[in-house]
Amino acid sequence: MSENLKTIKELADELSVTKQNIQYHYQRLPKELQLKSSNGSNLINSKAEKIILGKVESGSKSNTKDQQISSKENFEDEKLDNPFINRLIKEVEYLRIDKDKIISTKDQQIEKLTNLLDQQQRLALQDKKLLEEYKEEIKELKSLMLPVREDEKDPEAHPSKDINEIKEEPEKKNKKWWHFGRM
Repeated sequence: MSENLKTIKELADELSVTKQNIQYHYQRLPKELQLKSSNGSNLINSKAEKIILGKVESGSKSNTKDQQISSKENFEDEKLDNPFINRLIKEVEYLRIDKDKIISTKDQQIEKLTNLLDQQQRLALQDKKLLEEYKEEIKELKSLMLPVREDEKDPEAHPSKDINEIKEEPEKKNKKWWHFGRM
């Protein structure tokens, strides 16, 4: 057992990979290649090291950026070949266009309603001004139509004849109940 034994950490540092990666491949080795030290740490002999090295190198080659880019391109190509995905893409595009049309229609409606509200406020202001003018004209016409007489200038000094006649009328009427039907 004097062969060159390494720990998982030593091999991971040597290969510039994580300890978890080496541990993963170590656990998948056959039981006869998995060695333990007296303190319980895992040891790797040269034969196990070659197997792990082969698996790590093949795994690292498949994870290069070039292969990731090509897998994305393959996915794009596969996506274009799938009719369900194509239908969904078309539906999304249609919904976007429809949404834009609806938004522009709503913007136009808001603009029209704003203009109508502005016109209504202007008309209400004009109506108010016209009403004030008409009130002034009515006051002027009333003052022109009812000329003030000299004897009516002081109503307290000369009580009107109509008021005196109204006061005398109830005294003339006979208030007996049997005369109500004769009139």
